[in-house]
Amino acid sequence: MKLRIGYGLFLLAVTFNGMSAPADPSRDILYQASTINALLAGYYDGILSCGELTRQGDIGLGTFDGLDGEMIVLDRIVYQVTSDGAVQTVSSALMVPFANVTFFDPDETFAMHNINSLDQLQKELDRHLINRNVFYAIRIDGTFPAVKVRSVAKQSKPYPKLADAVKNQSVFELSNVKGTLVGFWCPEFIQALNVPGFHLHFLADDRRRGGHVLDCRLAEGKVSLDPTAAFTIQLPEKGFGQLDPGGNHSEELNAVER
Repeated sequence: MKLRIGYGLFLLAVTFNGMSAPADPSRDILYQASTINALLAGYYDGILSCGELTRQGDIGLGTFDGLDGEMIVLDRIVYQVTSDGAVQTVSSALMVPFANVTFFDPDETFAMHNINSLDQLQKELDRHLINRNVFYAIRIDGTFPAVKVRSVAKQSKPYPKLADAVKNQSVFELSNVKGTLVGFWCPEFIQALNVPGFHLHFLADDRRRGGHVLDCRLAEGKVSLDPTAAFTIQLPEKGFGQLDPGGNHSEELNAVER
């Protein structure tokens, strides 16, 4: 483990041994802005721009300054799903309080058919996670008979905790849609920093619908997995010292995610 500290920037870089070295090691890193516990506590101020984020990866997810909707990063384009369900690309200057991105170089691809729920999808994916002490970036391109997604409206200061903010979330039921699930699987030991297990967002092929995935059905699709053995996190600077970002908030997080 190595710690690098610079002006206005705190980076914790952790590399896990036991995985074959990629052709370009700089691409094989899961980059994260802030921590999930900071987001749970209501830290929604942006700490870096979308332009800075996409220099660290071409696929990922997150949210925007003030918790303004759901983020999907796909092919290095940042999409915002607002609380009314609209999807738009954003300015590179828009700020980000929490996000994960990586450069997607899949090590495994396989077909998946006749999935009737998010729980079933996760169980099928789980069988392919050979090393459960590293991170996996996930992309699923397919045909979905149903996808249940949500987005959250931009919050005003003083910011509420995330569990309170999502009580007023907007939920959308999408039917017979082609699109892409994007997300990550993180190991259990990463709690307090990220979401242990699966975290998935959806973007329709028409780029007009999407959001944080609450449930889905998949008729057929192509699954691509990219195991990643390096993790870099940029911590907030302003106001972060007044938070208590530790502790086990698994019940609260589960309620927020599902």
